[in-house]
Amino acid sequence: MKDSARAVVIGGGVVGASVLYHLARIGWRELMLLEKSELTSGSTWHAAGGMHTFNGEANISRLQKYTIDLYREIERLSGQSCGLHPNGGLMLAATEGELDSLKLICSRARYLGMETEMLSLGQALQLNPLIDPQYFIGALWRADGGHCDPSGTTNAYVKAARQLGAAIERFTRVKSLAQRRDGSWDVVTDKGTVHAEHVVNCAGLWAREVGRMVGIELPVLAMEHHYLITEDLPELDGREQEIVNTTDYAGEIYLRQERRGVLIGTYEPHGIPWAPVKTPDDFAMQLLPEDTERLAPYFEVGFKHFPALGRVGIRKAVNGPFTFAPDGNPLVGPVRGLRNYWVACAVMAGFSQGGGIGLVLSRWMAENDPGQDIISMDVARFGAFATPKYTSIKVPENYARRFRLAYPNEELPAARPVRRSPIYQQLKAAGACMGANYGLENALWFAPAGMAPTETPTYRRSEAFPIVRAECHAVRSAVGLYETSNYGKYEVVGRGARAWLDRVFSSRLPRPGRLALAPMLNPAGRIVGDLTIACLADDRYLIFGSGFAEEFHLRWFWQADPPPDVWVRSLASTLNGFSIAGPRSRELLERLVRIDLSAHAFRLFQVRETAVGFAPSVLNRAGFTGELGYEIWTTPDYFATLYDELLEAGRDLGLTHFGGRALSSLRLEKGYGSFQKDFRPDYTPGETGLERFVDFDKGDFVGRAAALAERASGPKRRFVVMEVAAPDADVIGYESIMKDGTAVGYVTSGAFGHCVGKSLAAGYVPTALARDGARFEIDILGEMRAATVRLEPLYDPRGLKLRS
Repeated sequence: MKDSARAVVIGGGVVGASVLYHLARIGWRELMLLEKSELTSGSTWHAAGGMHTFNGEANISRLQKYTIDLYREIERLSGQSCGLHPNGGLMLAATEGELDSLKLICSRARYLGMETEMLSLGQALQLNPLIDPQYFIGALWRADGGHCDPSGTTNAYVKAARQLGAAIERFTRVKSLAQRRDGSWDVVTDKGTVHAEHVVNCAGLWAREVGRMVGIELPVLAMEHHYLITEDLPELDGREQEIVNTTDYAGEIYLRQERRGVLIGTYEPHGIPWAPVKTPDDFAMQLLPEDTERLAPYFEVGFKHFPALGRVGIRKAVNGPFTFAPDGNPLVGPVRGLRNYWVACAVMAGFSQGGGIGLVLSRWMAENDPGQDIISMDVARFGAFATPKYTSIKVPENYARRFRLAYPNEELPAARPVRRSPIYQQLKAAGACMGANYGLENALWFAPAGMAPTETPTYRRSEAFPIVRAECHAVRSAVGLYETSNYGKYEVVGRGARAWLDRVFSSRLPRPGRLALAPMLNPAGRIVGDLTIACLADDRYLIFGSGFAEEFHLRWFWQADPPPDVWVRSLASTLNGFSIAGPRSRELLERLVRIDLSAHAFRLFQVRETAVGFAPSVLNRAGFTGELGYEIWTTPDYFATLYDELLEAGRDLGLTHFGGRALSSLRLEKGYGSFQKDFRPDYTPGETGLERFVDFDKGDFVGRAAALAERASGPKRRFVVMEVAAPDADVIGYESIMKDGTAVGYVTSGAFGHCVGKSLAAGYVPTALARDGARFEIDILGEMRAATVRLEPLYDPRGLKLRS
């Protein structure tokens, strides 16, 4: 075994093998994979090998298609068969809600270029004759998918990587990791020490343990998972093609053909965590004891929905552990504070996602950019709130919902509430229906007296629709209060703060007493942040952004290498806030401050430190509603008092609570985009319209060269807001935007604009088509709805109310 490497990949499952191959393919040499036992010996060897492109996140769906398409390439390069059975995928719906879900998937697939079709039950039976149609009302078919041989696929990656010069060391246990001062690593094994520039944790069941070697606790937990393999089925005799891999939403069942029998698995309620504290060192090529008595009721549902399975015996039962993150998506990327330490773990769907993860991680390591937005599987989507207790509660919830619908208006209850602001109980008493953002409870809407703050999960408009409408009208006509504690909040201080921020952000920095909208770009000139900077002094700045992206942005600031005279810290738990918005907001605040709030004295984007009632505060004139508005920031010890004072001061002014749903409606009426929904690392300043906030005349900043190149050539697509002729359902996200029968763009977000009386959709279309009044169609739950581009905001297009 060599004693040095450019990168050491820890873990010889399908994910580690893919990362190794992709690093070799991108041109890296001196690569080494370390596996403590035999390749595939953790979870990979006993996996069912299913592969599909179904995912609620478009970019992950693209990566899954890449993974499936890659298998032919690595077969050709390695000479090793992957045992491919590319027979496609079938999803069955038993309720109208499930059918709406399938229609949404079908709409999204058009722009992604994936062959997908809604089927009748008769058509579905041709693909899988085992279905009992009495339990279903519709189906979706997708061409991409099937299953593969787990061992063959892993070894194909490994052989292809070895041909490119990579080394594989089996039966080599990593005992510890130690970082040198230059950021490189000493990887201590039972066969000697390897000095590596980079370390990649692909340790699967042992990812937590490899994380603990460097002082981190990754939010990963293994769950027992069962599947059965039946004896041969007479119904499959004589078929020239295998049945299509099938998912049964209602039964929480998946199945595929296995020779002349069927493999059937379930994600049952009340699943059993495995090795919740520490994974045994000697666990290799092992299965867990069968638990068929506990699982019998769930498999019986499968035997009822697919009756032929119940008429034959069981050839084999498999119970093996697989790892999950709290939300079911992988954990991928660099870890803040640990230079050259990377993770690619909690990849439950390894044969659907492993190739794509290898692709983006190899780009990230080689080019400091994954090449596309992957925040939905970025390890930075979890912060300190994702403790072992949180993970131990959230993972079983996600496991049990693996094949249940995730409705866009549904809030899951496990591990809540975890983070609460000082006014959580007061908001609940006011009727708040709560959601969770980065573990922090935040109000979505407020139920009036006599109505429970609960909502029926649906893809269509719910009973909250008229409540949100009333909140919107209250803001536009009088004054509303919204808690902003769920925003991301950071403080940057020090003598070198201004110079450093000037390089990190593409905008012109505000002078003291002002704030500015501030796009942040990566070197490729794509949006990694849409933030607001408030300058309190030349050496003190507050930065506000999206709360869910806190760890993502903290990592970005850390990677931007602040000089010794600059300090960056999160204010997530030390600063709370309110937004006061509406034509009477000035009148309300004037009752609590002793400064002049008149339009000429305290102008838009002005900020200052002042007392608001009892509370020492940072007060700025800004907001996200398009109305005259203010944001008030204070420390947690004053926050409840400030809330009480605001309520009292606004009592006779019509002060109304409003939540996140109303905010989404109000901001779309103004044409405002939102980070991660509309603005993300897939898009550029020119495409998003954020180019107007980029200061090309200042000195160099991250992404400047790429942004200048785009400015010269022009953006290929544009962010637009459209009004949609949608009577009962609004867009959710990623629906295809159609022009003359062709998918030309896709939706990023949407809501009903209650104060303009229009259903609104935001998204991207080709620049040549982004004209005011341009007409398109959007497939909303199987119905083509007319959509018209509106380049001017539908509400207050001249911004007079905002500046009043």
